[in-house]
Amino acid sequence: MLYALWTQNLAHLRLTPADRLTLLTWQRLPLTPAGLARRGRMLLLLADGMTITAAATLVGLSRWHSYKWIRRFLQDGVAGLADKPHPRRRLGPAPYALREPPTRNVG
Repeated sequence: MLYALWTQNLAHLRLTPADRLTLLTWQRLPLTPAGLARRGRMLLLLADGMTITAAATLVGLSRWHSYKWIRRFLQDGVAGLADKPHPRRRLGPAPYALREPPTRNVG
């Protein structure tokens, strides 16, 4: 069932001219993060008719991750391709050696 849904959605994967321009721009800008450029390239290949397996292999993504990014693109558009922030480990107090020495008011 899930495969049928993906196949149906991908058959209709059409990029708007604005989305296509954004994805192409990501390919050309040297400051674009590599992951974002890779996801954009995969979507451009899919929109041009390449299969998921071939596009994923060409850009260096697994099929599982490709489906994840396709789903996020279909839900949120180009904005969905950005990395989400990761929860960070809560840091405790700094080790004693790194703490600033206490200041004393001598007066």
